[in-house]
Amino acid sequence: MRRLLALVSYAIFSANAASAQDVSADDLAMDIPAMQEVAESAGIDHQYLGPWEFFVGGGAASFDCNGDRFPDLMLAGGASETQLFVNRSEAGGDLRFEKRAIDVKASDLEKVTGLYPIDIDNDGFRDVVVLKVGRNLVLKGGEDCSFTNASREFAFDGGRAWSTAFAATFEDGQMFPTLAIGNYVDRSAPGSPWGTCHDNRLMRPQNSERPDYGAPEALSPGYCALSMLFTDWDHSGHPDLRVSNDRQYYRDGGEEQMWRIDAGKAPRLYRRSDGWRRMTIWGMGIAEGDINADGFPEYALTSMGDTKLQTLDLEADEGRPVYRDIAFERGATAHRPYTGDDLKPSTGWHSEFADFNNDGRLDLFIAKGNVERMPEFAAYDPDNLLLGQFDGSFVEVGHRAGVDLDRRGRGAVVTDFNMDGMLDLLVVNRGGPASLFRNLGGRAGDGARPMGNWLEIELQQKDANRNAVGATILVKSGNETRVRKVQVGGGHASGHSGFIHVGTGVAERANIRIQWPDGEWSPSYRVFANNFVVIRKGDDAAQYWYP
Repeated sequence: MRRLLALVSYAIFSANAASAQDVSADDLAMDIPAMQEVAESAGIDHQYLGPWEFFVGGGAASFDCNGDRFPDLMLAGGASETQLFVNRSEAGGDLRFEKRAIDVKASDLEKVTGLYPIDIDNDGFRDVVVLKVGRNLVLKGGEDCSFTNASREFAFDGGRAWSTAFAATFEDGQMFPTLAIGNYVDRSAPGSPWGTCHDNRLMRPQNSERPDYGAPEALSPGYCALSMLFTDWDHSGHPDLRVSNDRQYYRDGGEEQMWRIDAGKAPRLYRRSDGWRRMTIWGMGIAEGDINADGFPEYALTSMGDTKLQTLDLEADEGRPVYRDIAFERGATAHRPYTGDDLKPSTGWHSEFADFNNDGRLDLFIAKGNVERMPEFAAYDPDNLLLGQFDGSFVEVGHRAGVDLDRRGRGAVVTDFNMDGMLDLLVVNRGGPASLFRNLGGRAGDGARPMGNWLEIELQQKDANRNAVGATILVKSGNETRVRKVQVGGGHASGHSGFIHVGTGVAERANIRIQWPDGEWSPSYRVFANNFVVIRKGDDAAQYWYP
């Protein structure tokens, strides 16, 4: 009887979730972006390959490595080559990339699972933290997309684990960032891979004059992390570290985790007594977005099966990390393929909130793909593009937008590659070519048309934390406020650094305020939409940049 009730409940759940997603295009009061796959013509020729250690990972880093502000790409290869592609696109034109050799030892770029850009040494060039099956390292960025292995210079002990997650923050009073590395299965342990998860690592700077990371602190227990993110979950100004873990491999007792990170103190796990609720999922990716602009972020957690969309339950237990899942009521479960005949459960990887159609509401992208050949899960499992609606719910448009390819997605980057104000998309696929989608605008028949207005915002500080990691950006137009955070981490093995994109809908003007990482608020900057805006801490006026 219990099994029958479960089957009936799942059938109702599936029908309701499907009806929330299968909405006629004529009923949508929003633009559907036309996403054109252009990887081959743009010069992106890349595959993420390898045996079972590379079933997970497959990340990408997007950042400006030559000073022209156009985002360049570095793609993890697993057992194949890790590649750098320099952006040669014209503003508003076709996407074009040029493959560039990375002048470091070949072994430095072998067995790479993930990549995250961050300016560690405050020299104005983005460095790249390289996650590997083996010893992780830091590539120090230099002029004209040059790199050197700076692990010894930074006293960065990357360990020899199988690393699959990364996040970074600047703790109070520190010149250099605190780095967190998430590790997966301990391949050397007896009985591996079952129940043998490595501890994760927290690496804090030991010197105020230069990056020096000394001996890392163990974040123990580790439960096979696949994504992590420093997040100011309680709007306190002090981010903690969320970790999403793969229940496929941890022993009984494993769960999703959040570590309290206080400056000058050892990290500690949030416990039941703190309000943290036990949750076990096949955790693969984390995305943060403040859907209702109340200052308390929501989280999209991908898994095998349904995606979780968590919101802080302020009424249940104010000031404590008590979360409830709103994915079903918002139509964001993404639990099975939305098109095709394969109705087995989905496998979600990279997740990211972004405004693809510039209507001012956050959308949700999820990279999908079977782990390898798991028969219990969908083989044809296209990526999701869930558009945010005015009532806070989501509607699936992946098949109409054109991102429903038959590939096994892993990591991804959402950014504006040709600087036209519309977000493009790069997806790293396991065992197949990387996908590169150019956003052409609102779909109209066989063509496209302009969508809503937009802003792209770059923050700058002097001395430490030059790219303002941890800052909050508020963009207000009319009665609408949009919130963005400057973060390093999240997604799945993939990071982005550069302009922060905000859609403003019909609004042609907006006011921007910045809460800088030290808590200080900027003045209000009044700007015109459809511009690239550079804001330097301490300046009375924002500057426009023209590509």
